[in-house]
Amino acid sequence: MSHKHTLVALVEDSPGVLNRVASLFRRRGYNIDSLTVGHSETPGVSRMTIVVDAAGIEIDQVEKQLYKLIPVIKVSEVEDDVAIERELALIKVAANTANRSEIMQITDIFRARIVDVASDSVIVEVVGEEDKVEALINLLRPFGIREMVRSGRVAMSRGIRKPLQLEDDAAASDRRQVPRQHRVGTAAYT
Repeated sequence: MSHKHTLVALVEDSPGVLNRVASLFRRRGYNIDSLTVGHSETPGVSRMTIVVDAAGIEIDQVEKQLYKLIPVIKVSEVEDDVAIERELALIKVAANTANRSEIMQITDIFRARIVDVASDSVIVEVVGEEDKVEALINLLRPFGIREMVRSGRVAMSRGIRKPLQLEDDAAASDRRQVPRQHRVGTAAYT
């Protein structure tokens, strides 16, 4: 049985960071279910959402390994019960005049949107939890899915939890002044 964990990491926005993180998972034999990266609210810092299939491994060990990478600033596990998790999918479905209205009805039920219409297809955009996206895909499959892209999970803790943020400006400044070869995670060694 697989057990998926969602980790969120704040990383330096620099070339090669994604490769380093992916290589760490590859070397340890951890399976990445999805990995999403984008800019954060802080200039120069990106936010990674990593969904890892952690069957048989300790998620704390994964976090410790991530902290060993120099460009990783902060890591936190997002717990399912106190988080908002979403995924985006674009699904190109074969459509003609006979079945287009049925596809539109299914799309409406899932609160999805049709974002493009062509003579032989429609593109459906759906945002929601992974189960919702999967259910819509399963209903559209009989019409013929021509193409599909999924973003992977993004997650954020609800308001009752402390948000994943950088430390205050003084601590961040101190961290940046430590030579890179002597910094491990957020701890500095001189």
